[in-house]
Amino acid sequence: MRILALAILAVVMLGKTAPAQAQTYDPNYPVCLQIYQGMVDYYFECRYTSIPQCQASASGRAAQCVVNPYYAKPVPRKKRRTSKSHR
Repeated sequence: MRILALAILAVVMLGKTAPAQAQTYDPNYPVCLQIYQGMVDYYFECRYTSIPQCQASASGRAAQCVVNPYYAKPVPRKKRRTSKSHR
């Protein structure tokens, strides 16, 4: 009887937990919009190239712009040296 009660309690507790969602930051964009859906529930949209661009999207919403901590800055290309023949 005790095992049955514990099993029922375990099933009820597992049913009450919210599913975990992975927070992903797109490393291609330097600015993210953090959008609030409730007091502690929020998500990120990382698709902005500047803070003003993000702020325009955040205007009038429960949202704020944040710097993307996982932004992968583009690697500058090295200039290719061409050899010139001197006569």
